[in-house]
Amino acid sequence: MSESERRLQDSVGETPVVPPDIDTTRPSVARGYDFALGGKNNFEIDRLAVDALTNVFAGALPLARDNRGFLRRGVRYLVGEAGIRQLIDVGSGLPSAGNVHEVAHELDPAVHVVYVDVDPIVLAHARALLADNNTTTVIQANAADPVSILEAPETQEFIDFDKPFAVLLSGILHHLNDDQDPVGVTRTFKDRMPSGSYLLASNFLDDDDPRAKAAERAFIDGGFGTGRFRTWDEHRRYFDGLELVEPGLTYANDWQPDGHTPGDSPWHTFYAGGVGRKP
Repeated sequence: MSESERRLQDSVGETPVVPPDIDTTRPSVARGYDFALGGKNNFEIDRLAVDALTNVFAGALPLARDNRGFLRRGVRYLVGEAGIRQLIDVGSGLPSAGNVHEVAHELDPAVHVVYVDVDPIVLAHARALLADNNTTTVIQANAADPVSILEAPETQEFIDFDKPFAVLLSGILHHLNDDQDPVGVTRTFKDRMPSGSYLLASNFLDDDDPRAKAAERAFIDGGFGTGRFRTWDEHRRYFDGLELVEPGLTYANDWQPDGHTPGDSPWHTFYAGGVGRKP
């Protein structure tokens, strides 16, 4: 077992650590996602919300795993092929084996990673995991406020904005409602990127399947309160001004699949992903 894996195991344990400002009476997206991925940093309220969700939309758990697989493949491309050495992971969620910095550091231990999440329990566990890591940090900030992410002292310390970097928006923009302007969020990040930088985004997709609307209602009304299934046109706007990496904006499992990518999922058309480069 590696040192990072040992720290992760110690940080998750059998009973999640509860910082004093955690509300355990309401489900959390980060903790629900952790449960969907088989993690232990969640509470009964989160498990009940996920169970209620899957009773209405059976694709919830498979899509969580598909999203994680897309993110890992995207990081491998960004570090291994595109040569990116700076990553900002927005809406990072709770630590799990094979986290972004672990995937990146398998290729280059010098890659800098800034994790961002609004949930204080993510901050607590990530800090435990990263206690002795001098290339990776975590900040508490809201994905709907990209300026606060970019101007955070930790981000300024770990990211050189004069050099190309990548912003990872994996499974987070669908948790912003239309009033929070997810397209505007991506525009703010793109405006701060120098040439050669990248944006990765993956989200729930409404591909004219009537089940998508029912799934959206299950997410929004079932306890989590968020989970927009947006159309192809809405997803394309995230990449305005960028050059899409092959195979472009597509079903997430069709984006540079590897030997671990499911090829026969019945929920294949409910999730989209893409990576774009700023010219």
